[in-house]
This record gives sequence, structure tokens and C-alpha cells, in this order.
Amino acid sequence: MKISAVLLSGGESRRMGSDKATLLFRGKPLWQIQLELLQKLEPSEIFVSARTNPIWRPADVQFVADDPPSRGPLSGLAASLAQMRTAHLLALAVDMPFMTEEYLKFLCNQIEPDRGAVAKTEDRFEPLAAIYPHEALTNFQSALMGTDFSMQTVAGRLVAERKLRAVSVTSEEKNLFLNVNERAQLAL
Repeated sequence: MKISAVLLSGGESRRMGSDKATLLFRGKPLWQIQLELLQKLEPSEIFVSARTNPIWRPADVQFVADDPPSRGPLSGLAASLAQMRTAHLLALAVDMPFMTEEYLKFLCNQIEPDRGAVAKTEDRFEPLAAIYPHEALTNFQSALMGTDFSMQTVAGRLVAERKLRAVSVTSEEKNLFLNVNERAQLAL
């Protein structure tokens, strides 16, 4: 199945103090690490979702603006789902540099024509490294019109409606979902 992909880089990076996307991790900026990972999956199209068009965005990657007012990844995913030309959207956060090509391929193998996949660690979903079906767009739009902008809530609804398959994360896989929020984590 052909998919689209989005690199979610619209966070404010308040805890980090500067744009996470441009911080170096193992010699490369986080945005480059994540885009190269997405490119290995050979999606039909790749988006970068952010509040404003990042200066580092390569010309062959489409920019998708968060619809104001931005509600974090909820806004970026809604805008990307609305623009994509495939049945599924693979979402990946810019600050999740431990994610692997193998795990994302595993997630791709869990999807069905109208159903995506989201990892679940114990009682939490991992919605920023997940694959959403186009049918999820209505859920994201509804959430943006409400007052609960939690990705956990949206993921839970999508699982309950069978638009997402919850995939259990093993103890060895938990580290793939670590997101970098402090400079000390960049030294790992």
C-alpha cells in the first residue's frame, strides 16, 4: 500500500529553549535524521507540518501549515490528512530520533485499507509515530472544534471506532518512542 508521510515539527520547544528540529543529534540535525528515515520508506509524498514554513525544509518536501490557532500535533495531522493523496498517513515527530526504519515498516504491515496503526505502551498510545487512515480526518476535525486537544483522547476514539489498530510495544521497543526534550538527552 502506498502511504503519505508527515514530519511533525510544529512544537514550540519550550523546555528545550530553541527549535528542536535544528539541534544536532549524533552529528546531524533532528529534522534531517527524521526526513531521511521517512524517505527510506518511499512514501508517495512527504510533508513537513509546522506553524510556519521552516527554513531547513528541502524543496522536494511539501509544507503543511498548522491551521490557526495551532493545537499542536492535532492541527498538523488534521491539515496533513486533508492534503494527502493516499489512503494512509505515517506521522513521525521530529524529536523522536531513536525510531527505526524496521519499526515503521512493522507498523506499515499492521494497516488495512481503512485502518491505521498506533503503538501502545502500557496505558498510553504513541500517536506521534503512527499511521492514520484518511477516514481519521473527521475525528481530527471534530477534536479541533472541541475543547479536548489531547492526542491520547483522539487515538483512543480512533481505536474504539476501529480506524486504528493498537499495537503493543515490547519492553525492548519502548526506547524507540523516547522524545528529546532536554539538551542532555542529545548526548545519548
